[in-house]
Amino acid sequence: PLRLPLLACRPAMSPVKAEDLVPHPCREQFAELDYCITSPPPWITTVVVAFQHYLVMLGTTVIIATILVPIMGGGHEEKAVVIQTILFLAGINTLLQVHFGTRLPAVMGGSFTYIYAAVAIIISPRYILFIGAPFERFVYTMRSLQGALIIAGVFQAVIGFFGIWRVFIRFLSPLAAVPFVTLSALGLFYFAFPGVAKCIEIGLPTLVLLLIFSEYASHYFARGSFVFGRCAVLVTVIIVWIFAEILTAAGAYDERNPVTQFSCRTDRSGLIHAAPWYGL
Repeated sequence: PLRLPLLACRPAMSPVKAEDLVPHPCREQFAELDYCITSPPPWITTVVVAFQHYLVMLGTTVIIATILVPIMGGGHEEKAVVIQTILFLAGINTLLQVHFGTRLPAVMGGSFTYIYAAVAIIISPRYILFIGAPFERFVYTMRSLQGALIIAGVFQAVIGFFGIWRVFIRFLSPLAAVPFVTLSALGLFYFAFPGVAKCIEIGLPTLVLLLIFSEYASHYFARGSFVFGRCAVLVTVIIVWIFAEILTAAGAYDERNPVTQFSCRTDRSGLIHAAPWYGL
């Protein structure tokens, strides 16, 4: 018998409908998700939440500079330069990541991962016994840190581009990173909480308000509220900063010791006045 081609015996496929190509709404996929990659939020919401994300990332950047710069021999001016450099490079890395990388809506800022390695380099006898002015020691140590970070970045890029990491990730589970991240975060309590204790009248209300707004107000008192549900950090920073400005203007810290004034007053950080662009 005559054998017909296999393709001629298959039934014709029905055309694809336009509604079949439309993704399901996010609420049908995840109950707690409001926006996804295919359904971005409105521009106003995006700007407000992005500014809040910037404030969170700014706090991380300031902590990194506050930890490293003093032990390197730097002052307010050097700390301002380090913060500006981290913010500038974070913007470049974020633009590269959203266009050529994973395209996730995340800010590529400074990482706490390298703090312990950086501190070990800074306090090594090669740099801690440096004979010269503090600024010269800062520049000498910063160049060494930059070289170490460049080598580490190149090493990570080579592993990622050539797919070498895929060979090792097969033998690791996501739980393998949990102890390292946990220990790194717990180690930073040594730097963060003493800073809060230096100005307890500002630090304690900040922690309490952030906890109330993010964990209780958005779920119990104002369920579904945009202000408390997505902008808890922004609202807390605004309220606490106004409170600190009122205390500073009222002279509450005029007779306090220099450490308390530096930690509590809104005009004693020295970063703005030390910035090179200030006064131009």
